[in-house]
Amino acid sequence: MTPANGTPVRVGVFGLLGSGNLGNDGSLEAVLGYLRAEHPEAVVDALCGGPEVVATRYRIPATRLHWYRGEYRTASRAGAIVAKGLGKLVDAVRTAAWVRRHDVVIVPGMGVLEATLPLRPWGFPYSLFLLCASGRLFGTRVALAGVGAAAIGDRPTRALVRWSARLATYRSYRDALSRDAMRAMGVDTARDEVYPDLAFALPAPPASAPPGPPGQVCVGVMDFHGGNDDRARAEEIHRRYLDGTTRFVRALVEDGRPVRLLVGDECDGPVVTSILDAVDSPLVTAAQAASLADLMKETAAADTVVATRYHNLVCALKVGTPTLALSYAAKSDALMARMGLDAYCHPAREVDADRLLEQFRALEKQSAELRRTLTERNRIAARQLKHQFAALTAALFPAADHTHAHSLREAP
Repeated sequence: MTPANGTPVRVGVFGLLGSGNLGNDGSLEAVLGYLRAEHPEAVVDALCGGPEVVATRYRIPATRLHWYRGEYRTASRAGAIVAKGLGKLVDAVRTAAWVRRHDVVIVPGMGVLEATLPLRPWGFPYSLFLLCASGRLFGTRVALAGVGAAAIGDRPTRALVRWSARLATYRSYRDALSRDAMRAMGVDTARDEVYPDLAFALPAPPASAPPGPPGQVCVGVMDFHGGNDDRARAEEIHRRYLDGTTRFVRALVEDGRPVRLLVGDECDGPVVTSILDAVDSPLVTAAQAASLADLMKETAAADTVVATRYHNLVCALKVGTPTLALSYAAKSDALMARMGLDAYCHPAREVDADRLLEQFRALEKQSAELRRTLTERNRIAARQLKHQFAALTAALFPAADHTHAHSLREAP
């Protein structure tokens, strides 16, 4: 893939990548797989949260997203406040310079247009706005590919997210709720499409993966404190979530079921530790997953999965394991509905261990039927993601690639 002048297309990937969130990194991996398969001559690098991880794991040059390394720590001392403020000015220049060096920048999936978890406007929303504004200024094509969005109450955050979306060259969403949310926030979404989450494009583990113990249940946990509008009661929400989840794990152990605890972000570790301490049993173990591929292997080896983090759910559904969602946002409900399991959602804010156990038993009774449903829904997702990548090629890359993109669209 080389333009008429013979210079390889310069592609940047952007986001909180390599920062400990397995879902974000899985979205990056899916986009890199697309670029390497369909545009192998492209020169790719990243502007991201964890450049050392991205450079080592994905073998692409990577630059730190923020000049100030304490960007996501609370600034309480005068020196830190000044450094954080200065960092905003420096980042405007750094981001613009990075964008200018590229022909194309892709933001691979992630919930970049939502505030379903605690978020400050001068954090990632500001960074995304700098990216999209710089793209418009320098003529760099910026794509928000398969991203998540949600209605945002905080006015500064909403304004930054809205303008970021408006300034992007291309937008697609991982569910219809995301597109509806952006339309409600004043973005023209008439040409925007909805596709499955990019992580569904990742390869599934081989069918010969070693099975787990008979009856094993994977329980994906999260350091959950509510959303952006729940800051005043964040600790209460966390205590209720942890207590309900712990009681559920204890009930499984009392039934003799092996339980495998999963995380999706480095910050989830203390939740695993709390459950292991509270349920002192050899039946409860913790996985050491470093990627979505690891999570898929874990969930493929289980009889059933109960999980909170969005990409824990994606991994379990991708490998066809019957799954129950501890849902903390509408995106989880939408994902479960897309995969035909909308009856199996339980609110993460109000975990009722007894009710959750009832839903879990109902899920297991329907296991064989649900596995057939997931097999078919995964076939559909694979076809839809072929169209997603063809649309990216048509929108972002030179006209010489459009013939190839058209052939992908026509593929069955």
